[in-house]
Amino acid sequence: MPGPTPHPVKSDPDAPQHADVVVIGGGIIGASTALELAERGLKVALCEKGEIGAEQSSRNWGWVRLSWRDPREIPLMLEAIRAWETMDSRTGRQTGYRQTGILFTAPDEAAFMQNEAWSRHLEPFQVEFQLLRGAELDAAMPGHRMSVTGALLTPCDGRAEPQWAAPAIAEAARDAGAAVLTRCAVRGIVREAGHVSGVVTEQGSIKCSRVVLAGGAWSRLFAGNEGVELPQLKVMNSVLRTTPVANGPDAAVWADRFALRRRADGGYTVASGSGNLVDIVPDSFRLARMFWPALRNDWRKLGFRLSGRWREEASLPRRWSKDETTAFERHRILDPCPSKRTVEQAWAATRAAFPIFETAEIAQSWAGLIDVTPDAIPVISEVEDLPGFFIVTGFSGHGFGIAPGAGKLMADLVTAVQPCVDPTPFRLSRFSDGSPITLMPAF
Repeated sequence: MPGPTPHPVKSDPDAPQHADVVVIGGGIIGASTALELAERGLKVALCEKGEIGAEQSSRNWGWVRLSWRDPREIPLMLEAIRAWETMDSRTGRQTGYRQTGILFTAPDEAAFMQNEAWSRHLEPFQVEFQLLRGAELDAAMPGHRMSVTGALLTPCDGRAEPQWAAPAIAEAARDAGAAVLTRCAVRGIVREAGHVSGVVTEQGSIKCSRVVLAGGAWSRLFAGNEGVELPQLKVMNSVLRTTPVANGPDAAVWADRFALRRRADGGYTVASGSGNLVDIVPDSFRLARMFWPALRNDWRKLGFRLSGRWREEASLPRRWSKDETTAFERHRILDPCPSKRTVEQAWAATRAAFPIFETAEIAQSWAGLIDVTPDAIPVISEVEDLPGFFIVTGFSGHGFGIAPGAGKLMADLVTAVQPCVDPTPFRLSRFSDGSPITLMPAF
């Protein structure tokens, strides 16, 4: 069964010869960056090897989530929420954004206390949150039959439609003057005197002084060919959508065995609350030392397997010239097969928790590959050794909701204005300057 189909975005017929900035990658991060830059009056070319939003940007859960983020991401996520609140009017298109709250349930008192401990990170920002028990929790999750102690509810959290959002933002970037090019892989960066001077695409060259890499799961491969070490691995998440369900919960719900959110079509998007698959590939060993703290912290949530991806990734050239057909052109859209076991377990847990789903059916299932960094927060940074080259990637499953904030911060860095938030935690050099790998603390 193929993955979800994002709203189609027609490509501009020809690549421009000149641009101020070329953005590589037409997912929601790249589209958001392109929109910010174009609205600031820069001439932008947004280049996507496949179709706009066709990989993880249309395959995620659709959550716009502040709750249970790494505290380093909270200021940026608040910027994102402010942007989401006006996104439909800003783009002139529907993104499906709604503020409905997200409930993080706690199966026992210890987990409830963890919710309470994490919520203290919201207090400096004066963000409303609620710690629910008993009747208040039952009212927030009508019809549930879960055995839980309570839940954290952050009312400013919400949802949007992944198949709508990235295309809407990319089209708005075009309205603001950007060129939007699909099936136009960027093969490499051209340099003059050690500075970015352009790119070579499969459709020809574009002269520019700045390049933003927003390539999602492909970012490490591209950066490596440019001599830039970007520690990033891929994690697979499997998702399903249901047929329409009447009178189901409006707030999104997270539990250990499932997570769900209402869709605009009346159905629900459902996934495992904590289960992801990790394919063992050559980079698993190249990056083992850097990822060891994360592995030690999250091994119970990860399922490791040796699959065909080992051979597939081992066969990918890690170096190529700009006149060669690249892996980006041979693999237009990553469309992995979902884990049948994960999907079935999440669906069974959902139906056990909410009897309203017992008459629903699975309409579709799919999987996506998440770009993960060793500390599970993104890289939003200029590359120190290559002036004019910027990277925005590695959102570790948190990218959809935070995308408008990330695009704004990236545009601030590209245009050298006061950043909307402190970019220091997201610098690429944290992986090479001797800084320790710091994970979100366990509360």
